[in-house]
Amino acid sequence: MEKPHTLLIVEDEILTAISLKSGLEDAGYQVMDLTSRPGEAMAAARECNPDLALVNIKLYGRNDGIALAVELKAIGVPVVFISGQPRRATAARSVAVGSLAKPYSVDDMVAAVAYLLARLAGDASQPCPKDLQVFDEDLPEVA
Repeated sequence: MEKPHTLLIVEDEILTAISLKSGLEDAGYQVMDLTSRPGEAMAAARECNPDLALVNIKLYGRNDGIALAVELKAIGVPVVFISGQPRRATAARSVAVGSLAKPYSVDDMVAAVAYLLARLAGDASQPCPKDLQVFDEDLPEVA
């Protein structure tokens, strides 16, 4: 049996985070402990090396999510922004593989994660979910 993909969720809205974790686990993903703090997220990422990090830009009133994405990218963890700030996400496109703007459903996130993980693995056979903004330069070229 293939090992499930591991995800890191960094979100300061606890109900959103719990809902995402539950939906993603139901879809077969392994979700690391939830965190809303960049320091905790980096420690977890270094320990478990997730396949993808879902990062909110605004964490506890500050825009730490972009700085966190820079750090995660530096250790090889791809980031998708999950934020109500799509302009900020687009402006920070060099540190993420994509962005899914709030509000989104759990089904939207499951589809976005599946698509991005496939693309990161070089598989472009899936259609891109309609609300997912993909920053193509950060994904491998596919035939």
